[in-house]
Amino acid sequence: MKVVVVESPAKAKTINKYLGRDYEVIASFGHIRDLPAKDGSVDPERDFEMVWELEDRGSKRVSEIARAVKGAEKLILATDPDREGEAISWHVLEALTARKALKGIPVERVTFNAITKASVETAMRQPRQIDQALVDAYLARRALDYLVGFNLSPVLWRKLPGARSAGRVQSVALRLVTEREYEIETFKPREYWSIVATLATETGATFEARLSGADGKRIQRLDVGSGEEAAAFKRDLELATFTVGSVEAKPAKRHPQPPFTTSTLQQEASRKLGMAPAQTMRVAQRLYEGVDIGGETLGIITYMRTDGVDMAPEAVADARRVIGREYGDRYVPGAPRKYQVKAKNAQEAHEAVRPTDMGLLPKQVARVLDPEHARLYELIWTRTLASQMESAEFERTTVDVTAQVGPRRLELRATGQVVTFDGFLALYQEGKDDEEDEESRRLPPMRAGDPLTRERIASTQHFTEPPPRYSEASLVKRMEELGIGRPSTYAAILQTLRDREYVKIEKKRLVPEDKGRLVTGFLESFFKRYVEYDFTAALEGQLDRVSNAEIDWRQVLRDFWRDFSAAVGGTKELRVADVLDALNELLGAHIFPARADGADPRACPTCGSGRLSLKLGKFGAFVGCSNYPECKYTRQLAATGVEGEGDGSSADGGQPGTRVLGEDPETGQSVTVRDGRFGPFIQLGEASSEKGAEKPKRSSLPKGVTPGSVDLALALRLLSLPREVARHPVSGDPILAGIGRYGPYVQHGRTYANLGNEDDVLEIGGNRAIDLIVAKEQGGGRPGRPASDPGRAIGKDEASGRDLVVKAGRFGPYVTDGEVNATLPKSMSADALTLEEAIGLVNAKRASGGGKSASRKGPKKVLKPRTAKAADGEAGPAKTAARKAPAKSAAAKSTAAKAPAKSAAPEAATAKKAAAKKAAR
Repeated sequence: MKVVVVESPAKAKTINKYLGRDYEVIASFGHIRDLPAKDGSVDPERDFEMVWELEDRGSKRVSEIARAVKGAEKLILATDPDREGEAISWHVLEALTARKALKGIPVERVTFNAITKASVETAMRQPRQIDQALVDAYLARRALDYLVGFNLSPVLWRKLPGARSAGRVQSVALRLVTEREYEIETFKPREYWSIVATLATETGATFEARLSGADGKRIQRLDVGSGEEAAAFKRDLELATFTVGSVEAKPAKRHPQPPFTTSTLQQEASRKLGMAPAQTMRVAQRLYEGVDIGGETLGIITYMRTDGVDMAPEAVADARRVIGREYGDRYVPGAPRKYQVKAKNAQEAHEAVRPTDMGLLPKQVARVLDPEHARLYELIWTRTLASQMESAEFERTTVDVTAQVGPRRLELRATGQVVTFDGFLALYQEGKDDEEDEESRRLPPMRAGDPLTRERIASTQHFTEPPPRYSEASLVKRMEELGIGRPSTYAAILQTLRDREYVKIEKKRLVPEDKGRLVTGFLESFFKRYVEYDFTAALEGQLDRVSNAEIDWRQVLRDFWRDFSAAVGGTKELRVADVLDALNELLGAHIFPARADGADPRACPTCGSGRLSLKLGKFGAFVGCSNYPECKYTRQLAATGVEGEGDGSSADGGQPGTRVLGEDPETGQSVTVRDGRFGPFIQLGEASSEKGAEKPKRSSLPKGVTPGSVDLALALRLLSLPREVARHPVSGDPILAGIGRYGPYVQHGRTYANLGNEDDVLEIGGNRAIDLIVAKEQGGGRPGRPASDPGRAIGKDEASGRDLVVKAGRFGPYVTDGEVNATLPKSMSADALTLEEAIGLVNAKRASGGGKSASRKGPKKVLKPRTAKAADGEAGPAKTAARKAPAKSAAAKSTAAKAPAKSAAPEAATAKKAAAKKAAR
């Protein structure tokens, strides 16, 4: 028996079928070891010695592999064909060696780019040893990410309260987003005018020509900068005589784009299918690992993490045959097309992302795949096929027109483009992010010297526009151009920025949050070198040289650590006041924008003599007056937010931001919008310090509503919540709509149902509210609590008959079959989780006695505080990593201290138990 190790259960099942009974294929479920999230996991003092730790899941996988290997003929490591795949094989081999499980059993490494019978069998005939250079490149990358995260993040926590962490590549991506926002904010529109003449030929055919020259000088797009200039040109043209000066027609060709790499696949899926990069990779993973086609599980695309644009000769020949069959020989070029990588620092030369069988048409897979998977397969198939098709042919025509008015001569130009042969455009055209192709139009027949008749002259005012915000697709493209990150990291980087609330997505564009801008500002001020694009790209280049065995990976770390540790050490004496001064200067245009009246933007609008400055409180950053506490003016960081007289906010606490909207006509009390610990909210009246006084009425802001957009009318509507929207059809009791801790909801008695993204809590009608409540009542759920996240359905476990769903939980994503909950390891993505992986996680949890069923058998175990790991190698440690004492004792003492002094012993014991449970949670 030969034992084969792959990453996922889906691959294991398919490959085992290809190889037969002489092989046992086992899944490692990704990485089995990781760096512990604590100091010392990478030790620069010992030449960057790294300490690896087997996770619980990884330990079980190693035990399973060790049992299978016992008495086996051979161990074959068949993980993915990239650096991560090489590292997984290396970790498995190291773990087995440490357990002395191999005992002379030969070990081979094989790779395949597609999970097809032919690819797998060919790979098995071409074994090799683990590529240590690729492993070294992986080790260097992990060490770099760890050293940055575990040294830079604590500096952020101490010097910039509210910041969560800083990662090596993630910080550079965040800088791209924030710099683009700065460009937009500081952009000054420039006025310009276009002058277009509509002209007619002798046959009556009309076309448009644009002013392009005057008095022998060329006129560019922005050259006519005022209405007066435009009016003078228009006046002359209305009196001019028009003649065709010259007609030039040239043939042109447009060549197809190469097949997909990881980044171009993510970009096109975002543009054309509206898929986020993480979603694209999750769907592509399933297409790669295998789908059921005609009762047979097949991998229908090649490996989807690649920089390569080349295709195997047999794939090219296959594509050319399909093109000839489906479109005709005219669309097949005389020789196969070859492409070269244009991206900087492209790594291992894998094949492009392509179908494993070009003859498997999209309409065939659409019958058996869900729409999401079918659309992505169609995109990959059309791009691949188009890359081997004939070029599109055009005829581009340029007509120069002379306008003579007295002694003055003006020039106009008309352009047109006609497709004479569509070529690859018959199948595919690449999408654009922020620009549209010039409209293709056919010009009427004309000859030099032909007279033209003026139909009308139009002058139109325009203003230049700022650069657009990055979409996820365009940010990936820019990172690839700069050589930042690698195919396997793009989706994780974008997700990390969103998870840490450094950026948000509005209208499919990335908008930096104030928290993200502060982090970028801090890094640019005190760690500028490490967020420079050239530095990060050069470091990626060094890692590539490591993978090519050109330089030693430890030398790369030594060079980096020497300067980086000095930069971190230089911040020890840095005062918070120094940080604020630097941020005030760097982010001044954002925090203190110019005022319309020309007044000093940093002058306090309340006291007049104070100076506004950035301040840091326990609720985050805000703007306050230098005359505090005499002047209590505060506002949110961005000047577009709330502002006014605060209620005592300062650098050591308080509520950063209050704006008076007006008075409630019924009570006469003031209505304000404020920024609190859990976000902005509306408040009616003021809090009283008297004992037993009723708290003022408050309301959270609905999702998508910013504090600056709230007016008195909207605030009063929000304060009227919860409101009755219907009566229950059975009980007759009211159904209310309101906003709670978990967002907008509808309520009937003790039954709550969350509103969907399409529902407006202020507008929801009775029928919709009744539907939500009845559905919640029929579907069960714990009374008195909002509806939980329905999650993403993965599929059914045929063995148990239960449906599996992956959900977002309080402590991270988890998968459940309705009976057992299994938390996803850090190495797994909720978006990329497959059915087989989900089944494996739930079964392992059930076997260990965990999940829901375990929690019902007895009292909860008091757990040690968890240390958060760096997400995808880009994050710093959790704050708990630096704390040695258990969290339990502190929480217990805190609770005990708050208990009444005269409490009886049983009550004290109860309080102590409650504190311990709270600490465990």
